[in-house]
Amino acid sequence: METLSGAYGGLIKTICSGSNVATHVTPDNVYQLGNKSLLPHIDRVLGDLVLDASGFSGTEHILELWKKSQEGAACLILPEHYSNTDLPCFSYLLRKELPQGEEIVENVVAIAGKKLNEDNPAVAAFASAYSRIVICPSRELPLVNGKKDEEERLRVIQINRAAMHTLNRVKRERKMVLVFPAGTRFRPWDPASKRGVREIDSYVKGFDYMCLVAINGSVLKIRKGDMLDDYVDKDVVHFTASPVVSCAAFRAKAKEAAEKCGARDVKQAVVDALMAELDSMHNAVEPERQKLLS
Repeated sequence: METLSGAYGGLIKTICSGSNVATHVTPDNVYQLGNKSLLPHIDRVLGDLVLDASGFSGTEHILELWKKSQEGAACLILPEHYSNTDLPCFSYLLRKELPQGEEIVENVVAIAGKKLNEDNPAVAAFASAYSRIVICPSRELPLVNGKKDEEERLRVIQINRAAMHTLNRVKRERKMVLVFPAGTRFRPWDPASKRGVREIDSYVKGFDYMCLVAINGSVLKIRKGDMLDDYVDKDVVHFTASPVVSCAAFRAKAKEAAEKCGARDVKQAVVDALMAELDSMHNAVEPERQKLLS
């Protein structure tokens, strides 16, 4: 099977030449607006790989969430995460299946780790088609003589502080914020990579409404390395959005259940409940998707 760069090297060069993404993240450039001129090139790749049986269920829930955001509510989209084509496919399928899809996608701002910007210029260019707030996960701090790099630690603190200020501003500007609760792509050789990160509880606490989004199928099969080392494969890709959920109600219910069970880390328990719901949504769809593949 071919890698993304091997199969679509010419298009990736075109995307790179049209991108002006900042490949070094600073506190001044954490908010990076999507470059719409790149979408036709990315859509061309997805149009070749995403099979006709693919689709997006629950678009009416995304539409309802968007309307709530336009009325001033702080709204959150929480998808599963399997590959770096999850956000492009979300955009691609939503724009195909919902008349208001283009306007909705323009009002989605994703939370993205700085690796997307700094590790590979081609990956950064690909990501730059979509609006993002860049953050620095503390687990990615480099080590110097066995200790975390102090200079980099200070940069991370400054970037994350700027990112949080930007997040608070953006959610008041009628944008929907998309964040992957696992914080990383699921790696089949590392089951722990599918567990939600504890910090997601703060997002749920800070927003009014949310939709969970299950993802079944991926046109980019992950392997060790960066996105350009992953290999492409045509697939039936199906997104499923949950009904709109009150963040406060979900969090209160999850906390109550966790406290009854004697959970020591209630914040992690809230995120675990969220991931369990996503897993249930995913498993409900997968048998039918497999029939479409056979």
